[in-house]
Amino acid sequence: MLLESSAESLTWADVIGEEKDKEYFKNLMKTILDEEKFYTIYPPRKDRFMAFKLTPFEKVKVVILGQDPYINPGQAHGLCFSVPKGVPLPPSLRNIYKEIESDIGCKMDYSNGDLTHWAKQGVLLLNSILTVRKGEPASHKHIGWEQFTDTVLYKLSLLKRNLVFILWGSFAWRKETVLKNIESHLILKANHPSPLSASKGFFGCKHFSKTNLYLTNHGFEGINWQNI
Repeated sequence: MLLESSAESLTWADVIGEEKDKEYFKNLMKTILDEEKFYTIYPPRKDRFMAFKLTPFEKVKVVILGQDPYINPGQAHGLCFSVPKGVPLPPSLRNIYKEIESDIGCKMDYSNGDLTHWAKQGVLLLNSILTVRKGEPASHKHIGWEQFTDTVLYKLSLLKRNLVFILWGSFAWRKETVLKNIESHLILKANHPSPLSASKGFFGCKHFSKTNLYLTNHGFEGINWQNI
């Protein structure tokens, strides 16, 4: 039924709304509720689905895939790589800004790590795992989030055309196997922007200019990557 609909008229509720009724998702929500009795979980409840709130399905043009949320207080707010305004930039985001400056020549504001303005332009800033325990990276791996976000990636690639999927690092590269209709999209891959690997293939990848060239060549407005 979805395949017969126009992707421009679909909402996230149309595309993935049924996931919340599936057993794995119910178990996932229960697991997180149980964890909240004993641990601090990031991001706060109100922000866990922020990527979907800020970037409606019909407006998605670009997908940037992260692994899981930041683990330190005040950082995670539901958008991969992003931190709220006023929070110091994590090293990976600092390197992303450096690559943007090198790639497209704009000056980035290193005091502002909030990428909300990207999300509102159609950049889905999606972590594969949407929650994490304070101070414990990958602590919510394999509790069900991957099934949910893999479904998101699958449906996006199946139902839309001419999307740009930006995959940084080996974790994100493996998600290419989830995507459908690869010939109808642009898939950009590079090393992760973390200090450990940025110099081994992230710097110089030019993913930001390549994304905009692809979008404009297919009749879409490019992304204003400069933070505001």
